[in-house]
Parts: sequence; C-alpha cells; structure tokens
Amino acid sequence: MVSKLINASELRKGSSVMIEDAPCIVTKIDISKTGKHGHAKARIEAVGIIDDKKRVLVKPGHEKFGVPVIEKKKGQVLSILEDKASLMDIESYETLEAKIMDDIKGEIKEGSQVEYWNIEGQLIVKRII
Repeated sequence: MVSKLINASELRKGSSVMIEDAPCIVTKIDISKTGKHGHAKARIEAVGIIDDKKRVLVKPGHEKFGVPVIEKKKGQVLSILEDKASLMDIESYETLEAKIMDDIKGEIKEGSQVEYWNIEGQLIVKRII
C-alpha cells in the first residue's frame, strides 16, 4: 500500500521509492534539461531495501512514483532459523517472523534487542540496538 505519489523530478538521493514493485532507496539521480519538443528526463539509480538489487531506469520528469510506507519498530529476538528470526515486538508483545539482513547475520543472537522495519507488509531485521 503506497501512501503517496511523487514526480520523478522531486526524488532526491536517500529518498525511498517503489521501483518494479520493490521498495528502494535512491542512490543517484540525474535530471536533464527540457528540450525544444520534449520533457525533462530523470535517470534514477536505486538499490532495493530488501533484496539489495541495483535498479537503473530513465523516466520523464513528470512520471509518478509511489513512496513506500516504512514503519521502524523495536523487538527482541526469540529464536533464529537460517536467515529468519522470530521476534517479539517490545510495545505490543506480538510474535513476528522477519528476514535477517546479510550485514548483521553473524552478529545477531537470541535475546538481543533489534530494530525491525515493516515495509509494505514485509518484515526485515535492520540493526542490533
């Protein structure tokens, strides 16, 4: 569920955007000037938040993009199974299952407190608190 739409020319480095139905963070954006008969073009480079895949696309400056809803919450790790962690939310005490990001896989342990993100219904463990 996308909360709002923005134009490609309004994107900035570090902003979040939906590209190819995947939530991404913009790493670089170049906007060309308008031509005699054309519109401004935006060349967008972005990296997926969940899959870490690089995406590059060129779109007109007036093209609309969705902005994903990202909720940042805290939880405690109950158990770890391969690349998934069973978490208990600190505020609501509900039990959740979230994907562990590759950069913290070796550091995470049972009982540690973590920050997890809810991005469009997908849960990921982002960092250890």
